[in-house]
Amino acid sequence: MSWQKTLDCLEKGTIRSATKENGKWIPNIDVKKNILEAFKAGELVLMDDGHVDKHNLRPRTITPDDKIRLVPFGSTIRRGAYVSPNVVIMPPSYINIGAYVGEGTLIDSHVLIGSCAQIGKNVHISAGVSIGGVLEPIGLSPVIIEDNCFIGAGAIIVEGVAVLENAIIAPGVILSKSIPVYDTVMGRLLEELEPIPQNAVVVSGSRAFKTPTPFIREHNLNLNCAIIIKYRDKKTEASITLEKALR
Repeated sequence: MSWQKTLDCLEKGTIRSATKENGKWIPNIDVKKNILEAFKAGELVLMDDGHVDKHNLRPRTITPDDKIRLVPFGSTIRRGAYVSPNVVIMPPSYINIGAYVGEGTLIDSHVLIGSCAQIGKNVHISAGVSIGGVLEPIGLSPVIIEDNCFIGAGAIIVEGVAVLENAIIAPGVILSKSIPVYDTVMGRLLEELEPIPQNAVVVSGSRAFKTPTPFIREHNLNLNCAIIIKYRDKKTEASITLEKALR
């Protein structure tokens, strides 16, 4: 398949840059290769709004037929990104090439959806959230946010982290390959890049240095981590129900 056809199919949602197979997310290598080919084939041009980008990767034009609520002003859906009907995008936000956004998702202001990121249905992505892109190396899985997740304001999720269904990520939490996640309910440390479990409620935490120096002890320094503080319960569901009513 040519890169042109690949971008067309990505925009229609008929192919994706990653798919879930037997419970595990697998990157689509051919899709990612063709996205990179599109960048190579593009030439820099001055666009109508004064910006400069590859001539073949112009932002998508959204019409009422798409059934996407793209609130003015300042948001962009780049060529090769899919956004489902009934998605709300508040300004300014940016959805990069290869990304997929599922039906009923709310993207609040100042949100970045990185290249090839996969966002499920009915996800709430709060203001100031950064969902990282993983285009290279092509064999790495992109960031995954599954259905019905809630991502709190200012959270950062990068480096191929997967957040499984119904999980809640509290405001300001950082999830990356190098930041450990401690499950205080199950009493275990998640393995590197192990997905955030279904229904988990994740908050920011801190951890001690393994071998603290005198300087570290003097200043009471700690390292960042993420903590699964609980799993969704009736109280959690009540707060999510209120959020849906307000939308």
